[in-house]
Amino acid sequence: MSNNADNQPSLTYTQRIKRLVNMGHDKAPEDEIIKSIEEGTEFHGAKLWILVLAIFVASLGLNTNSAAVIIGAMLISPLMGPILGMGLGVGIYDFDLLKQAVRNYIVTTLFSVITAFVYFSISPLTEAQSELLARTSPTIYDVCIALCGGLAGIVALSSKSQRTGNVIPGVAIATALMPPLCTVGYGLALGQWSFAAGAFYLYLINTVFIATSTFIGVNFILKMHKKKQVNTQRAKRVRHIILTIAVLTLIPSIYITLDIVRDTVYTQHVRQFVQQELHFEQTHLLNYSANRQDNFLRLVLFGEPLDSTKIRQLETNLQQYSLDDTKLVIVQGQEQMSANEIRSLINDENRLVQQLEADHQISELHQQLEQCMEHHQLAAILFPEVKALYPDVLDFSLLKGTNCFQNDSITGDSILTLALIHMKKRPNTDVVQKIEAWLRQRTKIDNLRLTIE
Repeated sequence: MSNNADNQPSLTYTQRIKRLVNMGHDKAPEDEIIKSIEEGTEFHGAKLWILVLAIFVASLGLNTNSAAVIIGAMLISPLMGPILGMGLGVGIYDFDLLKQAVRNYIVTTLFSVITAFVYFSISPLTEAQSELLARTSPTIYDVCIALCGGLAGIVALSSKSQRTGNVIPGVAIATALMPPLCTVGYGLALGQWSFAAGAFYLYLINTVFIATSTFIGVNFILKMHKKKQVNTQRAKRVRHIILTIAVLTLIPSIYITLDIVRDTVYTQHVRQFVQQELHFEQTHLLNYSANRQDNFLRLVLFGEPLDSTKIRQLETNLQQYSLDDTKLVIVQGQEQMSANEIRSLINDENRLVQQLEADHQISELHQQLEQCMEHHQLAAILFPEVKALYPDVLDFSLLKGTNCFQNDSITGDSILTLALIHMKKRPNTDVVQKIEAWLRQRTKIDNLRLTIE
C-alpha cells in the first residue's frame, strides 16, 4: 500500500511562501468581522462613561508623569472603534456605517477634550511633564506606528484565533489615541495653544492612518466583498480622496521630522566641536548653548581670557565640524555673564569643594584601612612567637584606637595601639611587664597598651 504523501505533488518555493502567509484558513466569516467593528463604533450609555473615566485616568497619568497610569487608561479606552469603522465603511462602501462612525468619532473626540479641559482647569499641578510634552511634536515615525498598528488591528479582528488575544490592546497602547486628546485639553485649559495644536495633529495622524490601514487591509489583504456595488470611476475617486487626505496629513510630520533630524545633527556637531577644541590650560569652559535657527554658538569661559589669535582659530575650526554658518559668541569675564551663569559657576565651585572633601575623607578611610590591615598581618606574625614564649596565651589581637584624656589644664586625645591577649590564667605583674616590654621591642610601637584577660 503506497503512502498518501507520495501521491501528493511537491510544492514549489512560491507555493510554500503563499501557503505560509495565507490567512484564509484562520479568517473569520465576513459578517462576523463587520458586526464586531459595527459594535465598536456605537457610543452610548456605559461605553461613553468608560471613555470619560478613561480620559480622567489618562489626564492624571500625564499630570503626575506616570507611564503606567497612561498605559492603563489606553487599555480602558474604546476610542479605536469609530476609527476602524470609518476605514471599514469606506473599504466596503458601507456609507451608513461610515456616517455612524464619523458621527460617533466626533462625539467621542469632543467628550474627551472637554473632560480633559475640565480636569486640567481644576488641577493644582500645571507643569508640563515629559509624558505630556512627548505628545506635542508628532513625526513621520508616528505615521508609521499608526499605519502598522491599524493593519495589525484589522488583521487581528478578522482572525478567529487572534480576535480575543492581546493584539487590539497592544494597538491601543502603540498608537496612543487618548494621551494626545488629554494634551489638547491641557493646552486649552492653560492657554498653551502650541501644545494643543501639536497634540491634536498627533491625534489626527493616528485617526487618518489607522483608518487608511483599515481600508488597505479590507481591500488588499482580506479582499472583503463590497456591500454596495459602485462603478469604477467612483471607486477610483474614493481612492484619490483617501490618498489626498493621507498625503496632506503626512506632509507636516515630514517637515517636523526633518527639522528634528537637523537639530539633532547640529547638536552633535556642536558637542564634537566643544569636546575637541575647547582645551586650554588656564581657561575653562563654564557653559555653552547653541541655536540652529539663529546660527550661533555661545561659549562662556572662565579663567585667563583668550586672545584674538585663539578666537580666530576657533572660528576657523568651526568649518571642520560642518558649522560654517555658525557665529561664535565668546563670553569672558564675570561682567559679561548672566545671573544664571554666575550662579552655575558658584554651584560648580561648591560641587568641586564637596568633591575634594569627599575625596579627602575617602583617602583618610583608605589610610585607616591600610593601618588596620597592617595590624592584622602583624598580629598573625606575632601570635606564634608570643605563644611559644607564653604557652598559656589563647589568642592575640592588635587594634588601633583613640585615647581621650583630661587633666587640670589639658583635654585631648591621642592615637594608640591596643594589644589584647587572652590567657588561660591571669599572670602576675612581672610577667605582664615582660610581655609588654617584649611587644614594644618587637613591634617598634611606642604608644602601645597591653590588656590581658
